[in-house]
Amino acid sequence: MSVSPVDLLNAFNQHFGQFLPDVAKSAHEDVQQQAKAALSSIISKLDLVTREEFDVQLEVLRRTREKLDSLEKRVVELEAALQAKSEQGEQA
Repeated sequence: MSVSPVDLLNAFNQHFGQFLPDVAKSAHEDVQQQAKAALSSIISKLDLVTREEFDVQLEVLRRTREKLDSLEKRVVELEAALQAKSEQGEQA
């Protein structure tokens, strides 16, 4: 099971916050905001795609695969027809 970085950070912040005295709550919130900003910055620098972009590319790949399969089948049919025609020409 995979845990997302945001979930991990939220769990850490929740547990960390339980141990801080009330006077340090504001500092905790600042650290939390800075940590989230840093994590967001790191994630944005990674070469990632959104789920929507992934799904679009998956659909493009599926359609391309269907076209390729169709073309491969057509080539086999044409080769068989050519072979049959060639054999008929040799017999005549």
